Amino acid sequence: MIVEKKLQNISFKIFQKQNIFSLILIIFIFSLDRFSKIKILENLSENNFYVNEYINLNLIWNTGIGFGLLSMDNSIVYNLTTTTIGLVIVVLLYFLLKSKKFDRISLSLIIGGALGNFYDRISFKAVPDFIDIHYGSFHWFTFNCADIFITIGIIFFVIGDFIKKDD
Repeated sequence: MIVEKKLQNISFKIFQKQNIFSLILIIFIFSLDRFSKIKILENLSENNFYVNEYINLNLIWNTGIGFGLLSMDNSIVYNLTTTTIGLVIVVLLYFLLKSKKFDRISLSLIIGGALGNFYDRISFKAVPDFIDIHYGSFHWFTFNCADIFITIGIIFFVIGDFIKKDD
């Protein structure tokens, strides 16, 4: 009964006016990520696409977390990692509902990207990464649109934290 009442309270809070923008932003980021991945999966498959001397589109399947960390062929580790990511998304949603405006935007960026990659982990058992940035023979980690939004959200969150400490 208590848990049910708390869930109703949380579901009500999601649709409050101050949270609607966050919900729209999360849905937009998730949709943009899905669109980009669908287009890459339809058109790239085994081929690399040369954009310019600094960027290639090169599809790889990442079974790990950011930058390929924890990649391995162990279903137990993969399932534990996926479950942990799902729980982190739920916790971030809770913090989003409790946050002020700037933190809410940062968390929305992170959640939107995280949901995009989480969807892929559930659907494909791996995340398609395809943006390959390089300079000469140095290649950065291959990533996707969701990773961009997660990174921007984390940067905003850190900057916001510095700004708050100065106040």
